[in-house]
Amino acid sequence: MTQNSPRQLSLPVYLPDDETFQSYYPASGNDELIQKLQASAEGRLASSLYVYGPEKSGRTHLMHAACAHANDSERRTLYIPLGIHASISPALFEGLESLELICIDDIEAIAGNLIWEEAIFHLYNRIAEQQDCRLIVSGKASPSETGFLLPDLVSRMQWGLIYQLQPMADDEKLVALQRRAAMRGLQLSDDVGRFLLTRMARDLRSLFDVLDKLDKASMVHQRKLTIPFIKEMLSL
Repeated sequence: MTQNSPRQLSLPVYLPDDETFQSYYPASGNDELIQKLQASAEGRLASSLYVYGPEKSGRTHLMHAACAHANDSERRTLYIPLGIHASISPALFEGLESLELICIDDIEAIAGNLIWEEAIFHLYNRIAEQQDCRLIVSGKASPSETGFLLPDLVSRMQWGLIYQLQPMADDEKLVALQRRAAMRGLQLSDDVGRFLLTRMARDLRSLFDVLDKLDKASMVHQRKLTIPFIKEMLSL
């Protein structure tokens, strides 16, 4: 990959059109985090941001949303999922500080790889010298618990704001499911929603995927979303 200009870089990733702040269903306790993410995407937050939470907790959705928000504000941005680090080079980070927003996802993927850790450490230092570039990093655990070899990298990450993504309560997931269903012209009763919550994987992405499948099935069979219909369609 060229090191001359970040605009010339090409990554095998894309931003989903439906993962924005508007489509995110925040759990109680995450309102301040979302405000900070929006401020960072707009360039109004001076410090870096580190967001952590378990898999399928909505971290990646928020990273995509921050990039989309920055793009809407005509700010140059780059989303880097480090789960694909084996197919890219740490040289990718050289010159990125000329962008206005960098979102690095799944930081734990490079923990223990000193070359990658040093590349990100130097990126932090270069961004600290810039006025316009903002950095958002996400991982499964806090910086001190991720297993980095480079103590200085942990220190740099702790310079900025750190937020733990709070999980959604079941009642909040039910409301999110019902809103999603309503957007598709479906009526999802409390009983049917709670049935899905008890019988399906409990993360919101998996629940949305199931709802999308049921939406298609209901159109094909011209039936409402009832518990017997769901059992039939999902072989429960």
